[in-house]
Amino acid sequence: MVKRFVHIVLSLCLLVAAGSAQDKGSLVNFKHLEHLTEKIEFLGDSVSIVHVYSNSPAYEWTEAGNEGIACVDDAARAAVVYLRRFELTDDEGSLERAKSLLKFVMKMETNDGMFNNFIFKDHSVNVTGNTSTTSFGWWAARGVWCMSLGYRILKDRDRNFALLLKNHIEVTFPHIDSLLLKYNEVRVSKGYRIPRWLLYESGADVTSELLLGLIEYYSSTRSGRVKGFIGKLAEGLMVMQDGDIRTFPYGLHRSWQTMWHMWGNGQTQALAAAGKLLGSKKMIQSAEREAEGFYSRLLIEGSAREMDVSDSGKTQRYEQIAYAVCPMTVGLIRLYEATHKTRYLKMAGLGASWFFGNNSLHQEMYDSTTGRCFDAIRDSMTVNKNCGAESAVEALYALTELVRYPLTIKYLHFQKTKRQTTSRYVYALFTNDSHAEVTVAIDVKKSMLLVLDGNDSAIFQKKLVQTE
Repeated sequence: MVKRFVHIVLSLCLLVAAGSAQDKGSLVNFKHLEHLTEKIEFLGDSVSIVHVYSNSPAYEWTEAGNEGIACVDDAARAAVVYLRRFELTDDEGSLERAKSLLKFVMKMETNDGMFNNFIFKDHSVNVTGNTSTTSFGWWAARGVWCMSLGYRILKDRDRNFALLLKNHIEVTFPHIDSLLLKYNEVRVSKGYRIPRWLLYESGADVTSELLLGLIEYYSSTRSGRVKGFIGKLAEGLMVMQDGDIRTFPYGLHRSWQTMWHMWGNGQTQALAAAGKLLGSKKMIQSAEREAEGFYSRLLIEGSAREMDVSDSGKTQRYEQIAYAVCPMTVGLIRLYEATHKTRYLKMAGLGASWFFGNNSLHQEMYDSTTGRCFDAIRDSMTVNKNCGAESAVEALYALTELVRYPLTIKYLHFQKTKRQTTSRYVYALFTNDSHAEVTVAIDVKKSMLLVLDGNDSAIFQKKLVQTE
C-alpha cells in the first residue's frame, strides 16, 4: 500500500512539474517550441504557425528555402503535443496554444477536404510545391490527427470550437472512402505483398498517422463509418508486416512498398491504440510482433535510417533523428497500455535514452534546460546542432508521454556497454552511472524476448561468460 502511494505521489509530481514552459525539475520544456511559434493574421483570422527551421548557435527563425516559413506538418504535430500536455496537466496555456495552431490547420484545408502544407513569408499559401501541393497525403493525415484529438478533448468543454473541428474532419471522409474502393487489392513486388488501399497505395507510415486521428475521433463518437475505416486501414498495415522474432525482417511493418524507414513509422503505436479501443487481439499482436522482433534489435544493434527489405545490403544507418525515436518510444508506451506488460515501458525508456546520449556518438541530443533537440546525428562523426520544429516537437511528444510512467524515466540515462551474438542469443547490456544494469536479449532458440534488470541481468551475463 505504501509502495502504491509513493508511486502515485511521484506520478502526480511529474505531471505538476510539466505545467509551465520551463518545467522546473522536469524533462519536458516547451520554451524552444514557444520560441518557434508566431501568431499571425491569416485568411481573416488570428492563428499560430511554427517556424520550420532554427539554426545554431543563435536559433533564430530560418526560412525553408522555396517551401516557405511554416507548414501544417509541424503545426499539426505541435497541436497534438499541446493537447496532450493540457490533457495530462490541465495547463490552460497549452490548450490556448493548441487551439491557435488548430485554426491554422483548418485554414489550410480546402473546401473538399484536401490540404496544402506550406505558407510563404508573405503568408500566402504554397499551392504548387512538391511538399505543399493540394492533396490528401502526409499533411492531410496530420491535420486529421490533430483535429480529431482536439475534438475529443474539446467536445464537452468548448462545443462551438469542437463542432468546427468536427466539420473539418468529416469533410475528409470521402477521400478515405476513395482509398477503400481498393480494399483487398494486393499486388506483389519482389515477393512482398503490398495493399493498394493505403495512402499513396502503399504508405503504411503516413496511414498510421491518419489512423491515430481516426482512433481519436471514433473514441469520442463511436461512428460506425469511422470504425470501418480503422479496421480496414489497420488491416492494410498488417499486410505490410513480415517476419518474426527469428526470421528477417523480424516483424517490422514496412513503410511503403518494400522499403522500411525508422522516421514516422507509427504502425505499432496506431495498432496498439486501435487494438485496445476495438478489443482486437490481432492488432495488438501485430504491434507486439514488431516490438519484440524488431524494436528489440534496434535497441540491441542501434538505430538505422532505412533499408529495402528485399535487399538488406542497401541499409542506411544515417541520418538519425528525433522523428525516428519518437514513434518507437510512444508505440511501446501504447503497447504497454494495451497489454500491461512492463517490459514495454522498460524498452520505451531505453529507446528514448537516445535523446540523452545512448546513441552512436554518445551525444546528448535533447537539452531539458532549453527544450532544444538537435536535428540529427548526421553521420558517424557529426551532429547537426540546429533545432527545427520537427526535432523539438518529436522530442517533446516522446517525453510528454514518458514522464507519466516513472519506470520509463528510470532507463533514460542508461548506456549500451556491450553487444554480442552467440549461437542462441542476440543481446545487449545497458548500464548507468550507478552501475545498475539491464539486458535486452532475443532467445533465438525459444523465440523469446528477455528484458532483464538488476540481479536477473547479472545472472544472465554471468551464465553467458561461463559458457563462452
